[in-house]
Order: sequence, then C-alpha cells, then structure tokens
Amino acid sequence: MRDISTATITQEVARLCMEAACDLPRDAEEAINAAAEREESEFGRWAMQKICRNARIAREDGVPMCQDTGMVIVFAEVGQEAHIVGGDFEEAINAGIAKGYTEGYLRKSTVVDPVLNRVNAGDNTPGIVYTRLVPGDAVTLTIMPKGAGSENMSRLFMLKPAQGLQGVKDAVLRAVVEAGGNPCPPTIVGVGIGGNADKALMLSKEALRRKVGAPNPDARYAQLEAELLEAINRSGIGPQGFGGRVTALAVHIETYPTHIATMPVGVTLNCHAARHKSVVL
Repeated sequence: MRDISTATITQEVARLCMEAACDLPRDAEEAINAAAEREESEFGRWAMQKICRNARIAREDGVPMCQDTGMVIVFAEVGQEAHIVGGDFEEAINAGIAKGYTEGYLRKSTVVDPVLNRVNAGDNTPGIVYTRLVPGDAVTLTIMPKGAGSENMSRLFMLKPAQGLQGVKDAVLRAVVEAGGNPCPPTIVGVGIGGNADKALMLSKEALRRKVGAPNPDARYAQLEAELLEAINRSGIGPQGFGGRVTALAVHIETYPTHIATMPVGVTLNCHAARHKSVVL
C-alpha cells in the first residue's frame, strides 16, 4: 500500500482548477488553429481568429478563457493499492475545488439546490466526482470544468435496437443541429453508446477526455466518428453559429455492452474551450 494524503489531493485539485481555466490543452489549441485555416466563411474565419487570440491571451496573462468557469467534473481513478490518509477522499476534492476557485478568482457557478433554493454555494462546490477503482497504487485525477452553455445541449436517446447504425447517426446529428450556436462551436462531440441511460451519458463525457481527434481504437467506430464529423460539418452551423464548415473539431465515441432490448445513445457537447487537466499522484 502507498499512502496518499488528502492534503496533497486538495492542493493538486486546486492547482488543476486554476490551470484548466486559463490554459487550453495544446491538442485543443492545435485543432482550433488547424480548423481556422480551413474555414471557408468570412464570419467563421473571423470567429476562429478571435478564439485563437483569446486562448493565447488567457495563457499569457493567466486569466480565464471564458467567463463561465464551469461546474467541476472529476474523474478519479484510484489504485487498489493506494491508501488515502488524513480524511475523506471526496471532501478533499471539494476542498481543492473551493480553494482553486477562491484563490484563482474564478466565477462560482454552483447553487445549493437545483429548484427550491438557488442560492450560490459561494465556492463552486460540490464537484461531480466519478470514482473508479483500478489496479496499482496511484491516484489519477482529471478535472473537467464544464460550462452551462454546452452542458445544456446534452441529449439522451433511448433507441430501439432495430434503429441500428442509422438511428445512432440520426440521433447524434439531431443533437448537434438542434444545439446550433448555443454550445459555442466548434465543439468536440462526445458520444456514449450502450450501457443504460446514465452509463451512456457518462461515457459521452468520458469521450471528451480523449486527445482531440484521436480515433476510437476500433476501426468500425473510428469510421463512424469520421462519418459523423463530416456530416456535422456539412450542417453549416459554423464557428460560434455564424455559419461555415467548422461546426465540430472532432467526434469521440465510447461504447459499452447493453441490454438486448435497448440501445442508449448519450451526446455531450464540449465547447471549443475543452478545458481539462490531469495529475497522477
């Protein structure tokens, strides 16, 4: 067993929160820059140039790239041989979120109750924590601040198995077209297929962690990703919804076995500010 202290977890989560808000991952920035070069519409090119400039300024000046610094999703992969010492694991994560959002002067966007008491929590907690036990003695934490503009465009489709591959294509395209400019395109489209309703949506968020444009290791799903990306970019929505050829930077699909009588499809859109940061403890 290897001891990992909750104090270290809190400190690292705080650091990741501040870095994620200001420092767009290189793969996302490279994808945006490449897309700007191939955008055909005048307004689309203008929007892409502003996006690129915004990312550079955010990194150089240490300021958030978007006013919506998001609700924090945490993917925690905890080694079976790791021993968390010094307190509660999720409390340590939430303490890190509070510390990062306070010391980083990031906008706090969480309310304490979704319906009856929409008072701001004041420290952006709690985060949404997905914990998975894995082999080994390390703890890997990935944080993904998710803004509401793109999150509100998430969709779940409970398809009948007979709807098949075409049903999946129609569902994903419908989700993106109905979202229009709301999720701040160009987006990264996360698709989760299989499991049950909640598993499909979780998979669609997991898909957003992948390096932008990295294909599914299964050639059949990699082909589906490419076909969906082409169809989405023919929709004409374009950067920021101004029209153009670059509506999405990538489509990432994750799958899971499912029941014989169902075929869930979850779709989660990430705006061009595909914020995420990881640490291995």
